[in-house]
Amino acid sequence: MIIFVSLILLMGTKRLPEVSRKIGKIIGEYNKTKNVVQNEIQNVRDGFSISVVGPAISERQKLETMAKSLGIDFTNKTDNDLRELITSQLDGPNTSQDSGQPSKQ
Repeated sequence: MIIFVSLILLMGTKRLPEVSRKIGKIIGEYNKTKNVVQNEIQNVRDGFSISVVGPAISERQKLETMAKSLGIDFTNKTDNDLRELITSQLDGPNTSQDSGQPSKQ
């Protein structure tokens, strides 16, 4: 009640409906944008759905699970081949580790 009275005193009775409409539009745009962002986040999450049934029994199962989640075909590949493919997929094209230079730490 106090806020309403103070708004009437500050804005006047003629500008109060106009200001209220602008605030309503701003809140509506905010809610619309928030919903769009939430939907985009949900779509991205759905694309990366990984179902874990239980702990992996062997190293090979771990590698196959990782390869499957990255979209790598693991048939007829050795464990070392899978490790290299997974590492290259995770590192991407720009790796500074293969420069042959020792790291400066």
